[in-house]
Amino acid sequence: MNNILTIDGPSGVGKGTIARIMAQKLDWHLLDSGAIYRAFALAVDARGVDIGNENALEKIAQTLDLEFKTEVGSELVSVFLDGRDVSKTLRTEQTGEMASKIAAIGVVRGALLKRQQDFAQAPGLVADGRDMGAVVFADAPFKVFLTASAQERAERRLKQLQAQGTAGIISQILAVVVARDERDCSRENSPLKPAKDALVIDTTELSIDEVVAQVSELVTKS
Repeated sequence: MNNILTIDGPSGVGKGTIARIMAQKLDWHLLDSGAIYRAFALAVDARGVDIGNENALEKIAQTLDLEFKTEVGSELVSVFLDGRDVSKTLRTEQTGEMASKIAAIGVVRGALLKRQQDFAQAPGLVADGRDMGAVVFADAPFKVFLTASAQERAERRLKQLQAQGTAGIISQILAVVVARDERDCSRENSPLKPAKDALVIDTTELSIDEVVAQVSELVTKS
């Protein structure tokens, strides 16, 4: 299928927001691959499986009972794992950290690859993640890689936490951001990096509308 737009980048660059907006503008399906890895991390934790047990991890990945639901008239996507709504737990720092560690394991990425590719259905797909353009949908005609400074991303995360009524310390958040970047960029399996043919956009000083305009131009000019 030719109608695939991939939006990759590290945490805090605005991938999720831009992907949702573009999916709505284009009336295409949406894949939040990060949610798949986070849900997988929750499933592993719930089963008490050690992340060093690759055979057990592979079995969980192959049988993951995961469902995405969108409320009518709402842009919010609810995630159900084993029939239970885990949308809020999915977005915690703890889950994100565990997902980042598990995502570096080759058998996990291999087992979840086909699961992600199955989201590519007519009329089109907007895929948000870290290796959507480089690996999962390497033949996609439209590829974007978003970046932003670590400091800016830490400040965005702090604002998110405050909006949720949760306190945070910017120095600690920044340390987590830097550590996750290092882990994602240096892993052996699908390291975080732009696809060779991706449009790289630094969102540090850009508004959401400005980023959307650049992504929209990429898709519409072709």
